[in-house]
Amino acid sequence: MVEKNKHYNIEITGVSSDCNGVGQIDGFAVFVPMTVTGDVAEIVVVKVLSRYAIGRVLNIITPSPMRKEPECPVFKRCGGCHLQHIKYKNQLEIKRGFIEAAMQRIGGFDGFKCDEVLGMENPERYRNKCIFPIGTDRNGEVVSGFYAKRSHEIIPVTDCMAGQELNGKIVDAVKEYMSEVNIKPYDEATHTGLVRRVFIRDGRNSGEIMVVVSVNGKNVPKREILIKKLRSISENIVSIFININEKQTNNVLGEENKLIYGKPEIEDTLCGIKFSISPHSFYQINPYMTEKLYGKALEYAQITEKDKVLDVYCGIGTISLSASKTAKHVTGIEIVEQAVKDAKKNAENNGITNAEFFADSAENAVPKLIESGIRPDVVILDPPRKGSDEATLRAIAQAEPKRIVYVSCNASTLARDAKFLAELGYTPTKCTGVDMFPHTSHVETVVLLQRQNT
Repeated sequence: MVEKNKHYNIEITGVSSDCNGVGQIDGFAVFVPMTVTGDVAEIVVVKVLSRYAIGRVLNIITPSPMRKEPECPVFKRCGGCHLQHIKYKNQLEIKRGFIEAAMQRIGGFDGFKCDEVLGMENPERYRNKCIFPIGTDRNGEVVSGFYAKRSHEIIPVTDCMAGQELNGKIVDAVKEYMSEVNIKPYDEATHTGLVRRVFIRDGRNSGEIMVVVSVNGKNVPKREILIKKLRSISENIVSIFININEKQTNNVLGEENKLIYGKPEIEDTLCGIKFSISPHSFYQINPYMTEKLYGKALEYAQITEKDKVLDVYCGIGTISLSASKTAKHVTGIEIVEQAVKDAKKNAENNGITNAEFFADSAENAVPKLIESGIRPDVVILDPPRKGSDEATLRAIAQAEPKRIVYVSCNASTLARDAKFLAELGYTPTKCTGVDMFPHTSHVETVVLLQRQNT
């Protein structure tokens, strides 16, 4: 048996879906974070369970050809990235393996292959939204950064390489304001203190920046000082909010926002469509890869001017409005009412008249639409991580669309739903991955399911 606290040498033969290296000791599986296929490492076993053990690297004896030195100085402590120790081209291959394994193991599609995982030319600075918690360190000093893995300890980060370069200056300006006005950061344990988080959004095509300061209160004192400090960083900061978040919760933002400077929304362009973005708006975090993701979805959909399209889980209408350029008509379904309001506003702002949107759950709305006689030619599904549900999928299959395009952020629930759709006559025929979040365990997948003549 593998023993806890004992040292072993191990060869890593694979990478698990949570991005831990996997090897075996006397036939017993051992998961080792921060390793990759081809590494030979000296480890210490830190936990032994009935079916596997977990090890911690002490020394890389022979490094894998896939290995590289992480560029981020806090990579090993911060919980944001998982794969910075692996060369980017190998990250893409590992993620393709995640998709294929899920479709084969969970979906039951023997020999299933994903064409490729589309990657970025430069997999840095891709996030247009970053959230920096504010707190104190053990010495009582105000710190900002990101939470350590599996904890709420803030790892100080001045410049996250995933976000824009101005983020560090923006967060520093907020901390300078707090020091000058003698404002304390929020303390989760005691529910005291004022400033909880700094939330930053930017429009990559417009250049506009929004700063939202989340507080445990109704307002902030001497806010003109905060505004002046932020505006001195860049004239592109065109929107500043105070977000009221007085509940003892881990929610990033409270429900109420107070605009203290500039515009209530910033604008950006995605897939040729202009979007208005408020603090609570859903908007894809990586605009570069979003265009590739939705482009691949529309390529698979093969929409013509005769086609009626049903876009389920449509969000603010990004795919719907893109599809409307070639479709006869598009119907979007989304449970979040604010997102539907945003979708309608975005359609109006872009002069799009052949798209309509309904605020309702998919399992409620889709069966009703199908029962009312709506027969879409193409259905696009882009559900949350939990995937879709049988009522929605069954109603879609009953409508007999020619094609179903499933966009997924979770290969496991994609495989489960694809299996259910296959039982209803739809077979996955094409698959492409899209690396929306480089250096992390996440991968987006687009699958085309076509109706079989049964």
